[in-house]
Amino acid sequence: MSGGFRYRVERVALALMAASGVVVLLADLFGWLDALAPGGALPKVTLLILSTVTIFLLLEIDRLRKLDDVQERVEALDGSVQAQVALLGSGIQAQVTDMDAHMQAHLSKLDIDAMSQRLKEQHYGGVVKVHRRFPEEEFIGYVEDAGQEVAVLQTWIPNLRHLEEALVKALVAQQVPVRILLLDPASPVAGLRNEALKDVLDPALAEDVKARVEGCLAGLARIHRRLAPGAHARLQVKVYNSLPSIAVFKADERYLVSSFLHGQLAVDSTQIEVDGAHTLMGREVQEEFDTLWSIGIDVDLPDWRASLDNNRR
Repeated sequence: MSGGFRYRVERVALALMAASGVVVLLADLFGWLDALAPGGALPKVTLLILSTVTIFLLLEIDRLRKLDDVQERVEALDGSVQAQVALLGSGIQAQVTDMDAHMQAHLSKLDIDAMSQRLKEQHYGGVVKVHRRFPEEEFIGYVEDAGQEVAVLQTWIPNLRHLEEALVKALVAQQVPVRILLLDPASPVAGLRNEALKDVLDPALAEDVKARVEGCLAGLARIHRRLAPGAHARLQVKVYNSLPSIAVFKADERYLVSSFLHGQLAVDSTQIEVDGAHTLMGREVQEEFDTLWSIGIDVDLPDWRASLDNNRR
């Protein structure tokens, strides 16, 4: 049945139902129903109306069935859309995962620490910091963390008392070798350095460079006595007879480097902090230390005075 014809039939049926209702109402008001069908008019009219409604519903069955078809198609479309969305979401997630994996792979090729180290070597020669004076607390921390070697190159160590506990810990607990290079107190260089420090050293105290070096050797002998016999070999002390170039405090590959200036102790002058024995400045400092160590005279700390006398003969 075409849609237009059905529409017209439905309109006619609805009009007849409406008209039937009005006619029945008027007929009942004027008593015509009793005259036409005494005692059975109302059931007949009701049957007529119900039949008309039934016919109308029969005409609407196909349309209601189409509504059911539409509902099924909508539900199927909704399921398909949800499936597509889920598939699209999983695809996007997979793409994001792949992108993240690629990024991680590229980033893994970038060794940030190595790049930073290369930049330090290229532009700063290994210098990482400059201190106004010797950073005692920082160096003590470096010594306490050392696992390879602690070394000092000085004329003498003015702050040996402050470093003593850290040195003992490195020698005993950490079992790290400690190498100390001091100026030979009998060297002519001691007199030159004494002249350079004439405004710093108080002549009234009768403590010149020679006396300061000897006092430092006595302090190292005190540290030696604190050690167990098994740790004695880890504390090595030498004296050098050469013009001092730089002062060095080393813990593993961390160096604190200063110069011997006139009128100023090395520990009170500017300290250049170098990180890395393989850096440009680290290599130069290490070579200078190794050179002086190779020409230095061994000191037997239990009797350091006799040891120096014997080695000079």
